[in-house]
Amino acid sequence: MLRLLACLLLSITLLAGCKTQPKAPEPEPPTPVAEPAPPTVTRGEFTLEADKLDTWNAVGQIMVNTPGLEYVGRAQMLDLYDVRYRGEEILVLTKALLLSDTIKKTTTRVTATSKAGKPVDSDAAADLLALLQRQLPEMIIQVQKRQAEEAKAKKKAKAKKSKKAKKKA
Repeated sequence: MLRLLACLLLSITLLAGCKTQPKAPEPEPPTPVAEPAPPTVTRGEFTLEADKLDTWNAVGQIMVNTPGLEYVGRAQMLDLYDVRYRGEEILVLTKALLLSDTIKKTTTRVTATSKAGKPVDSDAAADLLALLQRQLPEMIIQVQKRQAEEAKAKKKAKAKKSKKAKKKA
């Protein structure tokens, strides 16, 4: 009987040791203070109902003729111009917008960013984009006209060359 009592006591002790205690809830980590998000648009950002390529070409024409603007480079595949204006380095981007319920015609967005891809909201960038917004409609017409004339001249030269080749044959 003593043995049975000892076994029972041992079993109760072992079971008590296996009992899990509920964990005290961990204190919640302090909520980090959110930094204000950088602006997603700039003051001078604008859209224009025009083809992206025509807009990109016209932006280049305006920039090379803008006093105080240093032309650093361009990348047509990235739709950008790298310029320095009033001492500030700016990437001017031309991006086609997708047609949608609200955008019914071919439209291009023109904006300025830093080299890191962040929107630039400086006076220099806003002034440069305002200049582009004023001059682009007329410059796009000039670019389209010049491209049409070049295509016509190329076609005429090709026809002339073809005619000469036929005469030789």
